[in-house]
Amino acid sequence: MYRGLFLTLLLFVSCQTKSTPVENTEPKVESAQYITVLGTAQDAGYPQINCKKSCCKPYHDGKVDKKLISCLGLIDLKAKQKWLFDATPDIALQVQNITENHLETTNVLDGIFLTHAHIGHYTGLMYLGREAMGATKVPVYTMPKMKSYLETNGPWSQLVALENIQLKKLEHNTAVDLTNGLKVTPFLVPHRDEFSETVGYKIEGKLKSALFIPDINKWQLWEKDIVAEVKKVDYAFLDATFFKDGEIPRPMSEVPHPFIEETATLFQSAAKATKNKVIFIHFNHSNPALQDAHPLKDSLQKLGFRFAKEGMRFGL
Repeated sequence: MYRGLFLTLLLFVSCQTKSTPVENTEPKVESAQYITVLGTAQDAGYPQINCKKSCCKPYHDGKVDKKLISCLGLIDLKAKQKWLFDATPDIALQVQNITENHLETTNVLDGIFLTHAHIGHYTGLMYLGREAMGATKVPVYTMPKMKSYLETNGPWSQLVALENIQLKKLEHNTAVDLTNGLKVTPFLVPHRDEFSETVGYKIEGKLKSALFIPDINKWQLWEKDIVAEVKKVDYAFLDATFFKDGEIPRPMSEVPHPFIEETATLFQSAAKATKNKVIFIHFNHSNPALQDAHPLKDSLQKLGFRFAKEGMRFGL
C-alpha cells in the first residue's frame, strides 16, 4: 500500500506544469575535515557527446553550465592533505577547484581512491602522465583486480612504470588510516565488472561518516540492506544514474542501476532524518535531476532527499 501511495505522489507531482525549486544546500561547514562535491554527472558528463535531445539543449542554448563528472574531494585542513574519490575525465578542473577553493599545497593530491574501471571513474589518471602533468608518485588506491588491470594494460602501465602514480592495494572491508582520525574503508558492490571489481567507500572523520556508492546494479543484489547502512552514517552519496525506467531508448537492463524512484521507495517508511542523509549523485545526461528544478526532483526534496551539487560541503 505504501509503495502505491508513494509512486502516486510522484506521478501527481510530475504532472504539474510548474516546478518550484526546493532549497538543496548544505549549511556552512566549520570542520577542518570535510567532503566536497566536485562533480555530479555520469561517466560521459553533461552535455553528453552528440546529444541533440531536449535534455542537453539548455547547455547548447547557453542556459546552463557544463556538469562535471561524479567526484568527491576529501580535505583535512589541519593536516594540509587532500584526496579525490575517482579520477574522472574532468580531473583538471576538479584539481583546480580543490586547490583554489579548498587547499593549496606542494602536493597536487595526497591520493586518489578508485571505485572501478568504467570510463568516468579512472581515465583521468592519463592527465598525470608524461603527455600532461608528469606527476611523481601520486598514491592511487585500488582493489586487486583494478591494480592488476592498471599494471598490465597500456597506457596505464606507463604511468606505473614511470612512477607518475604509485598503486596502493586495497582490501574489501579493510580500513586505510589517513590522518587525524580520518579513515577510508572499501567494500565490494555488484556491478558490471568487465575489467575490475567495483567498490563503494565508507569515509570516517572524527565526528561523522559518509557512504559513497556512485555505481551499483540494483540494491536488492547487494548483500546488505541500503536503508540499514544509511542509518549508520551521517551522509550517503548514492547512485542516481537514472530517475526511472524508460528514460533512455536502449534496454535499461543493459545498464542496470537503481532508479531514483526505486531508491526513494525503499526509504518510504524511514524517518525524514534518514531520508535527509541520502544525497543522490552520478546523474546521466537524460536524468531530470540534473536540472536545478524539476517537478520529480522537487517532490523528493520535499520528502527530505537531497541531490548533490558542485560546491556542497559536508563536515566530518
